Amino acid sequence: MKPTPNIEKVRFDVKRGVVDRSSAKLEINPFDLHAIEAAVRIKESLGGTVTVVSMAPPHAEPALRDALARGADRAILLSDRRFAGSDTLATSYTLASAIRKLGDFDLVICGEKSVDGDTGQVGPEVAEFLGVPHVSYVTEVKEVSRESVTVISDFGSAYYLVRVKLPALISVTKEVNVPRKPKFKDLVKARKAKIEVWTADDLRDVIDFNRLGLEGSATRVIKAYYALEKGREGIRVKGDEGVRKIIELLTSEGVI
Repeated sequence: MKPTPNIEKVRFDVKRGVVDRSSAKLEINPFDLHAIEAAVRIKESLGGTVTVVSMAPPHAEPALRDALARGADRAILLSDRRFAGSDTLATSYTLASAIRKLGDFDLVICGEKSVDGDTGQVGPEVAEFLGVPHVSYVTEVKEVSRESVTVISDFGSAYYLVRVKLPALISVTKEVNVPRKPKFKDLVKARKAKIEVWTADDLRDVIDFNRLGLEGSATRVIKAYYALEKGREGIRVKGDEGVRKIIELLTSEGVI
């Protein structure tokens, strides 16, 4: 689960080429709400536990408590200055290392993408680092057994029914389900719950420190800016000349 900032309020550190996540409140990435719901539904059907893993600054704790209120059993926050500035490669490596440290798992569920990065790369990259099969753009979880998961995936040109053996990773879209609203008693319980904080040192037995953060990133953000949409342009025409001008414009645009 990725805690994401309010895009309208967050600031960008131009010098370092990274988002200043401390400049805005962090909340659960909208796509990850559907991933958490999918995991909780599987737990309710087959049993097991749901562990939420996030890589974020310390002030992301409320987002992890929200995940616990929504049905997760355990929350782990990967927080260390050495993680700062990670691109999708370094982020995926760190997340996969944490999952590996947790031990055996059956299924990793990610949101399709994040609203701040919008790459859709982290889920598949985590799967590659873990060496497990993965399916992206999952719109429906059809069946889950002890051995496999069967899903419907949106390939763009068509929908495919895909079955993969466990352990595996899937990335889900917003179409996969409707996330539940936390109940008041669950919110109260989550406020008292323990959020485990892991630093880079806690992962030293499973990571290479040179592959973390900016040092371990293969890409750099050189410039970030808002892509402003071009507004409508009006054209004024007068008299008989106007009819000819309109016909010329419609012809040039391929309308007639």
